[in-house]
Amino acid sequence: MGNSALRAHVETAQKTGVFQLKDRGLTEFPSDLQKLTSNLRTIDLSNNKIESLPPLLIGKFTLLKSLSLNNNKLNILPDELCNLKKLDTLSLNNNHLRELPSTFGQLSALKTLSLSGNQLGALPPQLCSLRHLDVVDLSKNQIRSIPDIVGELQVIELNLNQNQISQISVKISCCPRLKVLRLEENCLELSMLPQSILSDSQICLLAVEGNLFEIKKLRELEGYDKVFICLVAYFCISSY
Repeated sequence: MGNSALRAHVETAQKTGVFQLKDRGLTEFPSDLQKLTSNLRTIDLSNNKIESLPPLLIGKFTLLKSLSLNNNKLNILPDELCNLKKLDTLSLNNNHLRELPSTFGQLSALKTLSLSGNQLGALPPQLCSLRHLDVVDLSKNQIRSIPDIVGELQVIELNLNQNQISQISVKISCCPRLKVLRLEENCLELSMLPQSILSDSQICLLAVEGNLFEIKKLRELEGYDKVFICLVAYFCISSY
């Protein structure tokens, strides 16, 4: 991409607070953005070939609320990313991430986190420190089990579709705000699905198709009617 075209995008972003540069084959985070660290509220660099984020620069966007780096080649996130105290939306789908920084729990304003299509092997424990997190998408990763820490999550919607999950802690029923749980296309036997999800949780939408049991077998479990009655109500509400 030519320098003049990049300068034009930077000049526009100075006025709008939005820098969007997708599908341009970028291999590096644009260094020209250091001029906008106190301006930008939105950065979208999706569909490029960026392999890393510059630690000394990324943490300086003090007003940034939305960061999208979907479909890049990131394999690690710098700790400095977690300095973005106003960030409420972070989209990192389809990268090569295996873990999150140990400081990730410092993103105290984060509400929506998308990590679909990465290489995470476990539920990141750092998510339990994020008290305002509403929606988490961890679909299409390599997660094999859901540990006890899941009970500390504050999320409303948790998407774990297309992982390798065969075990789920009963603590998932303790999530105080969890309404939507997606577990489609995993490796779950019916005996490994905690019955308390149906009988003792706040969950009203449970998606489990594509596992190692027939959906009709759920009808034999206590609480089945509660979940699907709530499911009907959920769709009715969301249709308006």
